[in-house]
Amino acid sequence: MANVFKLKTKAGIDTALATVYTVPASKTAVVIGLTLTNIKGASVTASVQVSSNTVDVETNVDVYVVKDIPLPAGSSVEIMAGNKIVLQTTDLIKVSGSVTDAVDAVLSIMESDV
Repeated sequence: MANVFKLKTKAGIDTALATVYTVPASKTAVVIGLTLTNIKGASVTASVQVSSNTVDVETNVDVYVVKDIPLPAGSSVEIMAGNKIVLQTTDLIKVSGSVTDAVDAVLSIMESDV
């Protein structure tokens, strides 16, 4: 079972939840870092959601990791801060900002074969 470290990025995220990463078929993933950056000249907020559509009923719900976290102009925040999130095949990480083109996201993951 090979472990592969990957970087996923998404720029100019809007008010709608945007998918930053989807776990591929026959893989699991561990989120090891997620940085959100305010690219606007004024304060904004951002949200991060884990979206699960697995067949496992206990984990088949969408939940927020953070909701409307404040980001002052030009600032960034590390969402994971030493924590980890394990994702199953087809799970998604989604991010939104409070205004148009408000947030950039940088996601570090480790994928493994199932």
